[in-house]
Amino acid sequence: MDRFKTLSLTGLLACALLATSALAQSYPNKTVKLVVPFPPGGGNDVIARIIGQKLTAKLGQSFVIENKAGANGIVGLTAVKQATPDGYTLGIAAAGPMAVNPALYDKLPYDPVKDFEPITNMVIYPLLLVTHPSLPVKTMKEFLALAKQKPDTINYASPGSGNSGHLAGELLNAMAKVKTVHVPYKGQGPAMTDLLAGQVQALYSSIPSVLPYVEQGRLNALGIGSTKRLSSMPQVPTIAESGVPGYEAYSWIGIVAPPGTPKDIVAKLNKEITEILRQKDVEDDLLRQGAIPAGDTPEKFAVFIKDEIVKWGGVVKSANIKAD
Repeated sequence: MDRFKTLSLTGLLACALLATSALAQSYPNKTVKLVVPFPPGGGNDVIARIIGQKLTAKLGQSFVIENKAGANGIVGLTAVKQATPDGYTLGIAAAGPMAVNPALYDKLPYDPVKDFEPITNMVIYPLLLVTHPSLPVKTMKEFLALAKQKPDTINYASPGSGNSGHLAGELLNAMAKVKTVHVPYKGQGPAMTDLLAGQVQALYSSIPSVLPYVEQGRLNALGIGSTKRLSSMPQVPTIAESGVPGYEAYSWIGIVAPPGTPKDIVAKLNKEITEILRQKDVEDDLLRQGAIPAGDTPEKFAVFIKDEIVKWGGVVKSANIKAD
């Protein structure tokens, strides 16, 4: 009898594995929804559409974008967490909602580690420090010298408290032992308007939104928050090489699935997306936008998320940052 039970259980397990494998092979067989927890037009939305279009072409089913914005990404990610775990609802997982929100909010309706199946990190967006020409500095080293000589006199804008640009400034304050002053705005647009008018002196931003003004001479590009210089902007030094060793300030954009999504489907999506990120046209397009293609395994992405929560949570707490 015991032997019969053992054989029966073995058979059931084998059938389950075959069923899961068959599910992954036939996936997708209908439209897949990709939830972007931010409004259309931003970096998260742009990356989602690039990857969605490529997945549609590769897999023969539509990957449609659903922008579900609100509360620093909380609304959209909560919807992903609550979706049926069958691979037909996926979510964009960005640095703010996944790594910063746990420190900003006492209670979140999701746990960024436990409530999602990581698929892959898609891109890293290093932040560029730009300044208004009225600020009497031309290099990152001059910026740091002025910040030390005259503490609390350089104001830097951000699209809101807890935003990656805000945290980049606080990280620089801590690592370089300087005091620059954060000025929060209600979005990137108002922050950029006041920077161009000289009402504030500096801004940490992803490259696409500030590059035209740098090329026009209306803003100065002082330093980039990546580990090495970008091939698209080789003349701009890293902040780390300019007097703040180890400094990194960036945003990132990954993709996740609801908890319990079959591992074979996660593996298939990981394979397809990482292959897309290595396509020459995609890589060139992303680099032009100031984004560095990533494409790691689900396991490495899971570790990365945990590390990011520790890093940016520490910055939030040390600077006593509160959610707007």
